[in-house]
Amino acid sequence: QVQLVESGGDSVQAGGSLRLSCIASEDTALFYSMSWFRQTSGKEREAIAVSTIRGHTTYAHSVKGRFTIYKNNTENKVVLEMKALKPEDTGVYYCNGAGPSGDFWGQGIQVTVSP
Repeated sequence: QVQLVESGGDSVQAGGSLRLSCIASEDTALFYSMSWFRQTSGKEREAIAVSTIRGHTTYAHSVKGRFTIYKNNTENKVVLEMKALKPEDTGVYYCNGAGPSGDFWGQGIQVTVSP
């Protein structure tokens, strides 16, 4: 069973930055994609940043230009760099890995952005 463990969640003021990390128990190079999802109040969980096995990245419109996803396959880690944070970025952030053995999720981590 693949395990994904997120870290880096915190409370910050609007305009601030955070870095979320997700450590996988297996080689991240084997995943078809690694992504960050988030669930904000009253909304369904949505994908906000995706990194594919070929190195392509895509972002939700709401975070494009502010968030950056990158993988470090040596450390089996995927990172989400978040800048210019807004109160509407507040929510629970989840790491996801989709690979040959299935679809896996981290436990989620809280990010709170105050005005």
